[in-house]
Amino acid sequence: MDIRLLLVLPAMVFTVAAYAQQAPIGQVGNAAQANVDALANGAAAVIPHGSAYGLIGSPYVENSWLPARLKMTTGIPLAPVPVKYDVLNHRLLMLPLHRKDSLVLDDRKLASFELDVPARGLQPARVRRFRRFTEAPVLSQRAEYVEVLHEGKYALLKRYAKTLRKANYQGAYSTGERYDEVEDKITYYLLRPDGQLLPVKLGLKPLQAAAPALAAALKALPEAATAKTDADWGAVLAKVDTQ
Repeated sequence: MDIRLLLVLPAMVFTVAAYAQQAPIGQVGNAAQANVDALANGAAAVIPHGSAYGLIGSPYVENSWLPARLKMTTGIPLAPVPVKYDVLNHRLLMLPLHRKDSLVLDDRKLASFELDVPARGLQPARVRRFRRFTEAPVLSQRAEYVEVLHEGKYALLKRYAKTLRKANYQGAYSTGERYDEVEDKITYYLLRPDGQLLPVKLGLKPLQAAAPALAAALKALPEAATAKTDADWGAVLAKVDTQ
């Protein structure tokens, strides 16, 4: 055999192996696009703009189209696709390649997704993870998605709920409200190792009451005294939830 071929073959094998490790077959080329296209149910999404004089608030968790990594219950890897989570209408919207209109994503076999949020102002880039609310106390909520702020032995979950209040500026009982308004309600839950799911307010004392086993560690952690945002409390729990 030609000595040059003997030198080239190992390099080719190494290159193919390295590429296979970096990009699973379900995430590249035609396979990737086929997997993503299979999630679109074919229905174009109607984007809410509000009646009357417009809309106050947003139906979305993030107003921008953000790259999302989708994790299916089947374990099939999918290529990232731009997504919006429409909480008001209980749906995920996707923006397939080579299309100008968005489609409703068929998420019946979707277990979780991650949004890549770019840096904004003084905030660094971050990843937001959402999964099914399988522990929800209300059966109808178990198909919803909750944001995972921390997950270890304990989990800190953030549930989004949105309702639409219609404009009321006509008729004898008018309140003068000329805009439709999306109203937000956020509920935080602590999932304990014993399986108990407790609604909780973000604060030192409420978390100590909900997780007595972590009470001493929370009190001793300097970050717990200064935590303000839900991301701060997720980081606090990550530090004490180690045993």
